[in-house]
Amino acid sequence: MANREHLALLKAGAVRWIEWRNKNPQIEPDLGAANLQGDNLRGANLQGVNLRRVNLSNALLVRANLSGADLSSANLYKAFLIEANLSAANFSVANLSGAILTQADLSHANLIGADLSQVDLRGAAIADANLIGTDLRGANLRDADLGAAKLMRTNLSFANLIEANLIAADLSEASLYEAEVLGAYLYKTDLYKANLNKAHLTGAYLLRANLSEADLSQTDLSWTNLRSANLAGANLRRANLRGADLRGANLSGVNLHEAIMPDGSKHD
Repeated sequence: MANREHLALLKAGAVRWIEWRNKNPQIEPDLGAANLQGDNLRGANLQGVNLRRVNLSNALLVRANLSGADLSSANLYKAFLIEANLSAANFSVANLSGAILTQADLSHANLIGADLSQVDLRGAAIADANLIGTDLRGANLRDADLGAAKLMRTNLSFANLIEANLIAADLSEASLYEAEVLGAYLYKTDLYKANLNKAHLTGAYLLRANLSEADLSQTDLSWTNLRSANLAGANLRRANLRGADLRGANLSGVNLHEAIMPDGSKHD
Protein backbone atom coordinates (compact mmCIF):
# COMPACT_ATOMS: atom_id res chain seq x y z
CA MET A 1 0.00 0.00 0.00
CA ALA A 2 1.08 3.59 -0.66
CA ASN A 3 2.55 5.67 2.12
CA ARG A 4 -0.30 8.05 3.05
CA GLU A 5 2.01 11.00 3.67
CA HIS A 6 3.77 10.54 0.33
CA LEU A 7 0.46 10.20 -1.50
CA ALA A 8 -0.95 13.34 0.16
CA LEU A 9 2.15 15.32 -0.85
CA LEU A 10 1.81 14.20 -4.47
CA LYS A 11 -1.89 15.06 -4.50
CA ALA A 12 -1.04 18.52 -3.09
CA GLY A 13 0.44 19.49 -6.45
CA ALA A 14 3.66 19.55 -8.42
CA VAL A 15 5.26 22.50 -6.57
CA ARG A 16 4.74 20.99 -3.10
CA TRP A 17 5.92 17.57 -4.30
CA ILE A 18 9.10 18.93 -5.90
CA GLU A 19 9.92 21.01 -2.83
CA TRP A 20 9.51 17.98 -0.56
CA ARG A 21 11.63 15.75 -2.79
CA ASN A 22 14.39 18.36 -2.99
CA LYS A 23 14.44 18.75 0.80
CA ASN A 24 14.34 15.00 1.45
CA PRO A 25 16.55 13.35 -1.19
CA GLN A 26 17.28 10.43 1.18
CA ILE A 27 13.60 9.36 1.30
CA GLU A 28 12.40 6.86 -1.31
CA PRO A 29 8.73 7.67 -1.96
CA ASP A 30 6.33 4.74 -1.77
CA LEU A 31 3.21 5.08 -3.91
CA GLY A 32 2.64 1.37 -4.47
CA ALA A 33 -0.95 0.40 -5.37
CA ALA A 34 -2.09 4.05 -5.20
CA ASN A 35 -5.11 5.16 -7.23
CA LEU A 36 -3.91 7.99 -9.47
CA GLN A 37 -6.41 7.36 -12.24
CA GLY A 38 -6.83 10.42 -14.45
CA ASP A 39 -4.55 12.57 -12.24
CA ASN A 40 -2.58 15.47 -13.70
CA LEU A 41 1.07 14.64 -13.04
CA ARG A 42 2.52 16.65 -15.91
CA GLY A 43 6.27 17.11 -15.41
CA ALA A 44 6.23 15.31 -12.04
CA ASN A 45 9.51 14.02 -10.61
CA LEU A 46 8.81 10.36 -9.90
CA GLN A 47 12.37 9.19 -10.45
CA GLY A 48 13.06 5.90 -8.67
CA VAL A 49 9.63 5.88 -6.99
CA ASN A 50 7.84 2.66 -6.01
CA LEU A 51 4.76 2.62 -8.27
CA ARG A 52 4.11 -1.11 -8.25
CA ARG A 53 0.48 -1.99 -9.02
CA VAL A 54 -0.43 1.71 -9.16
CA ASN A 55 -3.47 2.79 -11.19
CA LEU A 56 -2.35 5.51 -13.62
CA SER A 57 -4.96 4.82 -16.29
CA ASN A 58 -5.79 7.99 -18.28
CA ALA A 59 -3.27 9.92 -16.13
CA LEU A 60 -1.45 12.92 -17.59
CA LEU A 61 2.30 12.27 -17.34
CA VAL A 62 3.56 14.51 -20.14
CA ARG A 63 7.30 15.17 -19.68
CA ALA A 64 7.23 13.41 -16.30
CA ASN A 65 10.45 11.87 -14.96
CA LEU A 66 9.89 8.19 -14.17
CA SER A 67 13.44 7.05 -14.80
CA GLY A 68 14.36 4.07 -12.65
CA ALA A 69 10.84 3.87 -11.20
CA ASP A 70 9.23 0.50 -10.42
CA LEU A 71 5.96 0.28 -12.35
CA SER A 72 5.69 -3.51 -12.40
CA SER A 73 2.07 -4.68 -12.72
CA ALA A 74 0.95 -1.04 -12.93
CA ASN A 75 -2.11 0.04 -14.92
CA LEU A 76 -1.23 2.79 -17.42
CA TYR A 77 -4.12 2.14 -19.79
CA LYS A 78 -4.45 5.12 -22.16
CA ALA A 79 -2.05 7.21 -20.04
CA PHE A 80 -0.44 10.26 -21.64
CA LEU A 81 3.36 9.86 -21.45
CA ILE A 82 4.42 12.19 -24.25
CA GLU A 83 8.15 13.03 -23.99
CA ALA A 84 8.30 11.32 -20.58
CA ASN A 85 11.63 10.06 -19.22
CA LEU A 86 11.07 6.34 -18.61
CA SER A 87 14.67 5.23 -18.98
CA ALA A 88 15.62 2.14 -16.94
CA ALA A 89 12.09 1.98 -15.49
CA ASN A 90 10.54 -1.40 -14.65
CA PHE A 91 7.28 -2.00 -16.53
CA SER A 92 7.25 -5.80 -16.28
CA VAL A 93 3.70 -7.18 -16.72
CA ALA A 94 2.34 -3.60 -16.76
CA ASN A 95 -0.70 -2.57 -18.80
CA LEU A 96 0.18 0.25 -21.20
CA SER A 97 -2.47 -0.61 -23.77
CA GLY A 98 -3.55 2.44 -25.77
CA ALA A 99 -1.04 4.74 -24.01
CA ILE A 100 0.48 7.74 -25.81
CA LEU A 101 4.30 7.55 -25.60
CA THR A 102 5.39 9.71 -28.53
CA GLN A 103 9.01 10.89 -28.18
CA ALA A 104 9.27 9.13 -24.79
CA ASP A 105 12.61 7.78 -23.54
CA LEU A 106 12.32 4.06 -22.78
CA SER A 107 15.98 3.22 -23.23
CA HIS A 108 17.14 0.35 -21.01
CA ALA A 109 13.59 -0.07 -19.67
CA ASN A 110 12.27 -3.49 -18.59
CA LEU A 111 9.02 -4.25 -20.43
CA ILE A 112 9.01 -8.04 -20.13
CA GLY A 113 5.49 -9.39 -20.55
CA ALA A 114 3.94 -5.91 -20.67
CA ASP A 115 0.81 -5.10 -22.70
CA LEU A 116 1.68 -2.36 -25.19
CA SER A 117 -1.02 -3.19 -27.70
CA GLN A 118 -2.22 -0.19 -29.73
CA VAL A 119 0.32 2.15 -28.06
CA ASP A 120 1.64 5.23 -29.84
CA LEU A 121 5.45 5.11 -29.68
CA ARG A 122 6.24 7.30 -32.66
CA GLY A 123 9.77 8.64 -32.43
CA ALA A 124 10.32 7.00 -29.03
CA ALA A 125 13.82 6.01 -27.82
CA ILE A 126 13.64 2.31 -26.93
CA ALA A 127 17.26 1.35 -27.53
CA ASP A 128 18.63 -1.48 -25.37
CA ALA A 129 15.20 -2.04 -23.79
CA ASN A 130 14.02 -5.50 -22.73
CA LEU A 131 10.76 -6.32 -24.52
CA ILE A 132 10.88 -10.11 -24.35
CA GLY A 133 7.38 -11.52 -24.76
CA THR A 134 5.84 -8.05 -24.91
CA ASP A 135 2.48 -7.53 -26.66
CA LEU A 136 2.92 -4.77 -29.26
CA ARG A 137 0.02 -5.72 -31.53
CA GLY A 138 -1.06 -2.77 -33.64
CA ALA A 139 1.49 -0.47 -31.98
CA ASN A 140 2.72 2.62 -33.82
CA LEU A 141 6.54 2.53 -33.73
CA ARG A 142 7.17 4.71 -36.74
CA ASP A 143 10.63 6.34 -36.57
CA ALA A 144 11.24 4.73 -33.16
CA ASP A 145 14.77 3.80 -32.08
CA LEU A 146 14.84 0.11 -31.10
CA GLY A 147 18.56 -0.37 -31.64
CA ALA A 148 19.90 -3.47 -29.84
CA ALA A 149 16.53 -3.99 -28.12
CA LYS A 150 15.56 -7.48 -26.93
CA LEU A 151 12.34 -8.40 -28.75
CA MET A 152 12.45 -12.18 -28.60
CA ARG A 153 8.98 -13.75 -28.95
CA THR A 154 7.44 -10.28 -29.05
CA ASN A 155 4.07 -9.89 -30.78
CA LEU A 156 4.36 -7.10 -33.37
CA SER A 157 1.49 -8.23 -35.56
CA PHE A 158 -0.04 -5.33 -37.53
CA ALA A 159 2.49 -2.93 -35.95
CA ASN A 160 3.78 0.16 -37.75
CA LEU A 161 7.59 0.00 -37.90
CA ILE A 162 8.04 2.27 -40.91
CA GLU A 163 11.58 3.72 -40.95
CA ALA A 164 12.20 2.41 -37.42
CA ASN A 165 15.74 1.68 -36.25
CA LEU A 166 16.06 -2.03 -35.43
CA ILE A 167 19.82 -2.29 -35.96
CA ALA A 168 21.25 -5.27 -34.04
CA ALA A 169 17.89 -5.87 -32.32
CA ASP A 170 16.95 -9.47 -31.39
CA LEU A 171 13.58 -10.37 -32.94
CA SER A 172 14.09 -14.12 -32.92
CA GLU A 173 10.77 -15.99 -32.90
CA ALA A 174 8.89 -12.68 -32.87
CA SER A 175 5.64 -12.24 -34.80
CA LEU A 176 5.53 -9.44 -37.37
CA TYR A 177 2.47 -10.77 -39.17
CA GLU A 178 1.23 -8.12 -41.63
CA ALA A 179 3.49 -5.52 -39.97
CA GLU A 180 4.44 -2.36 -41.87
CA VAL A 181 8.27 -2.33 -41.92
CA LEU A 182 8.87 -0.17 -45.00
CA GLY A 183 12.25 1.55 -45.08
CA ALA A 184 13.22 0.20 -41.66
CA TYR A 185 16.86 -0.29 -40.65
CA LEU A 186 17.50 -3.96 -39.84
CA TYR A 187 21.28 -4.15 -40.19
CA LYS A 188 22.53 -7.28 -38.36
CA THR A 189 19.05 -7.76 -36.89
CA ASP A 190 18.30 -11.28 -35.62
CA LEU A 191 15.01 -12.55 -37.11
CA TYR A 192 15.65 -16.26 -36.58
CA LYS A 193 12.36 -18.19 -36.90
CA ALA A 194 10.44 -14.90 -36.92
CA ASN A 195 6.95 -14.78 -38.43
CA LEU A 196 6.98 -12.17 -41.21
CA ASN A 197 4.06 -13.65 -43.11
CA LYS A 198 2.41 -10.95 -45.27
CA ALA A 199 4.64 -8.23 -43.77
CA HIS A 200 5.55 -5.21 -45.89
CA LEU A 201 9.30 -4.52 -45.99
CA THR A 202 9.65 -2.53 -49.22
CA GLY A 203 12.96 -0.65 -49.20
CA ALA A 204 14.03 -2.08 -45.84
CA TYR A 205 17.75 -2.33 -45.05
CA LEU A 206 18.47 -5.97 -44.15
CA LEU A 207 22.21 -6.10 -44.76
CA ARG A 208 23.70 -9.07 -42.86
CA ALA A 209 20.39 -9.74 -41.10
CA ASN A 210 19.69 -13.24 -39.80
CA LEU A 211 16.46 -14.54 -41.37
CA SER A 212 17.25 -18.23 -41.05
CA GLU A 213 14.14 -20.42 -40.80
CA ALA A 214 11.95 -17.30 -40.83
CA ASP A 215 8.45 -17.38 -42.32
CA LEU A 216 8.55 -14.85 -45.17
CA SER A 217 5.67 -16.33 -47.14
CA GLN A 218 3.72 -13.69 -49.10
CA THR A 219 6.06 -11.06 -47.66
CA ASP A 220 6.78 -7.92 -49.70
CA LEU A 221 10.58 -7.69 -49.89
CA SER A 222 10.68 -5.56 -53.02
CA TRP A 223 13.71 -3.29 -53.33
CA THR A 224 15.13 -4.47 -50.01
CA ASN A 225 18.86 -4.67 -49.30
CA LEU A 226 19.47 -8.33 -48.39
CA ARG A 227 23.18 -8.37 -49.12
CA SER A 228 25.01 -11.02 -47.09
CA ALA A 229 21.76 -11.82 -45.23
CA ASN A 230 21.30 -15.33 -43.85
CA LEU A 231 18.10 -16.80 -45.33
CA ALA A 232 18.99 -20.47 -44.80
CA GLY A 233 15.87 -22.60 -44.47
CA ALA A 234 13.55 -19.59 -44.75
CA ASN A 235 10.08 -19.87 -46.29
CA LEU A 236 9.74 -17.34 -49.13
CA ARG A 237 6.78 -18.98 -50.84
CA ARG A 238 4.95 -16.36 -52.93
CA ALA A 239 7.21 -13.60 -51.55
CA ASN A 240 7.88 -10.49 -53.63
CA LEU A 241 11.65 -10.03 -54.17
CA ARG A 242 11.38 -7.68 -57.16
CA GLY A 243 14.44 -5.41 -57.24
CA ALA A 244 15.88 -6.94 -54.04
CA ASP A 245 19.66 -7.06 -53.64
CA LEU A 246 20.58 -10.66 -52.74
CA ARG A 247 24.30 -10.48 -53.41
CA GLY A 248 26.19 -12.70 -50.98
CA ALA A 249 22.98 -13.88 -49.28
CA ASN A 250 22.78 -17.44 -47.95
CA LEU A 251 19.85 -19.06 -49.80
CA SER A 252 20.50 -22.68 -48.87
CA GLY A 253 17.30 -24.64 -48.31
CA VAL A 254 15.09 -21.63 -49.09
CA ASN A 255 11.53 -22.24 -50.30
CA LEU A 256 11.05 -19.90 -53.28
CA HIS A 257 7.95 -21.58 -54.71
CA GLU A 258 5.91 -19.04 -56.70
CA ALA A 259 8.13 -16.19 -55.45
CA ILE A 260 8.69 -13.11 -57.62
CA MET A 261 12.44 -12.94 -58.19
CA PRO A 262 14.60 -9.77 -58.32
CA ASP A 263 14.39 -9.62 -62.11
CA GLY A 264 10.59 -9.82 -62.00
CA SER A 265 10.36 -13.46 -63.10
CA LYS A 266 8.26 -15.94 -61.15
CA HIS A 267 10.02 -18.90 -59.56
CA ASP A 268 8.49 -22.29 -60.23
